[in-house]
Amino acid sequence: MSTENLVKHLPNDFGGTICGDKVNIYERELYIWEKRCHALLDVLDYHKIVNTEEKRRGTENIGSEMAGKLSYYEKWIVSASNVLLQKGLLAPDDIALKTAEVAKRYGVTL
Repeated sequence: MSTENLVKHLPNDFGGTICGDKVNIYERELYIWEKRCHALLDVLDYHKIVNTEEKRRGTENIGSEMAGKLSYYEKWIVSASNVLLQKGLLAPDDIALKTAEVAKRYGVTL
């Protein structure tokens, strides 16, 4: 890809480009956490806390390396977290405490 295309296409913009890897599209049942993520972002949008444009900008700002490794809803979570952190509505300690709580609930060592 030329440097001109790097400027024109953001990391998650595959439209009109020839990608090195094939994009596999398939239907599957969403995991419960993905459904909760979708619902959470809908609620944040409804209450005008994180809107669609902010979520889109947030997914574009995660960078090509991370964008290539995260699933669709993982990108949503990272995006929403970053927007909430930027707005001062969420603190890094909040994320760390909740992550530790969930890890303990499922017997996962961090």
